[in-house]
Formats: sequence, structure tokens, C-alpha cells
Amino acid sequence: MENLYKTDFYSWIQQQTKLLKTGRFNELDINNLIEEMESMGSSERHSLTSHMMQLLMHLLKWQHQPERQSRSWQDSIINHRFQTGITLANNPGLKQHLPELYSKAYRQAVALAVKQTGLLKKTFPSDCPWTFDQIMEDGFLPCPPFED
Repeated sequence: MENLYKTDFYSWIQQQTKLLKTGRFNELDINNLIEEMESMGSSERHSLTSHMMQLLMHLLKWQHQPERQSRSWQDSIINHRFQTGITLANNPGLKQHLPELYSKAYRQAVALAVKQTGLLKKTFPSDCPWTFDQIMEDGFLPCPPFED
């Protein structure tokens, strides 16, 4: 079974699923199942952090470079707000980790905003200026949108 796990992951998943469905628990590849389940949880945490980071980064750029506001930034804000909401809705257990993940996402957002804008790190607040609830509000933008 270990060999199948390493050489043909898809077939290994199918095999493990069949064993679970037929109640053949003593034949399961327990160690690798545990590893995969832990990895799935980690992946959901990463997805939530990544969507929040992209959302916060575009909000920072929106606020600090109003002359460069664009429809694509606005679309990205809407998309990552939506994806953040979906990830939390599908994984309500992540809500207990939200303060830690939000803080991490903001630090990453600042680093990315510095790189993308060329602005100095000190331009951006050291702590996130918005609450999670604020950034998740439909239509929230830290300053008025650009004029078409």
C-alpha cells in the first residue's frame, strides 16, 4: 500500500475509499491517511490566509495609490472577498483561528504591497486599519472609487 501511495496517488485514494466504504478498516493505510488529512486542514488554512492577503493587499494599494485605481483592482477585491467568505462558510472551524490568520495575512499583504507599489514599508500602518468585518462588507473600499 505504501508503494501505491508513492507511485499512484489517485489509485491509492480510490483504494482507501473502497476500504472505508466496505468497512475493511484493518486494511487501511492509516499513517498516510493521517498525513493526508492533516495536509487537507493545512491547505484550507493556507487558502483562507491567501485570499485575505490578496484582499488586504488590494485594499492597501487602493488607499495608498488612488491615482492607479482600476477596475481590475476592484474586481480582485470583490473576488477575494467572495473567496474568503466561501472558504469560511465551508470550514467554520477556521473561525477560531481568524485573528491569527488575519494578522498573518495583513503582514503578507504589506510585504506584497511594498513590492508592487514601490512605496516604503513605513507608508503602511503596522497594524491592519480595518476589522475583518469591515473588509468583508459588500462595497467596502477605504476611499472613494475611481471615476470612469
